[in-house]
Amino acid sequence: MEKSIKTFSGSLLLAIFMMVASAATAQTTMDEFMSKWQNSKQFTIDVLNKMPDSGMDYKTDPAAMSFKEQIHHIGNAIVGISQGFLKGGDPGFTIDLATASKADLAAYVAKCYDYGTATMKALSDADAAESMDVFGNTVTRRQVMALLMDHSTHHRGSAIAYLRVQGAEPPAFVGF
Repeated sequence: MEKSIKTFSGSLLLAIFMMVASAATAQTTMDEFMSKWQNSKQFTIDVLNKMPDSGMDYKTDPAAMSFKEQIHHIGNAIVGISQGFLKGGDPGFTIDLATASKADLAAYVAKCYDYGTATMKALSDADAAESMDVFGNTVTRRQVMALLMDHSTHHRGSAIAYLRVQGAEPPAFVGF
């Protein structure tokens, strides 16, 4: 019986160790995240540049955001969420979407991603690990960074669907 308990205890400890080690190695480092963030920036600008000027105001439904509003929303969310939850200050730039050209919008989105990059990189490890209430959830700032990536991917995916409806070929996906 004692041998069975020792075997069971040893197996349980080994299983726990393997789960912890697996979870620890499954996390993305800041450098890996920033590399993917830069890919997200370029992919978003590439998607924007593929839309013909005639499709910038296209909406899938009257209640939906237009193509240019989808792209603008990506940038605005990066800035707003970085200011609200990632200790970001005044970005020092804005855009008037109603009068902005496609080139203006591309420059704005690039600035938004760069602002997000600077804000994220300025976080100490302790700041990044700090938990807070975000939209009714208790999460860390690292999780907020992941939220920004997911949010950008979500709206860029919608924009890609808009491209296809307008007969434009989306840019090729770049995963890494």
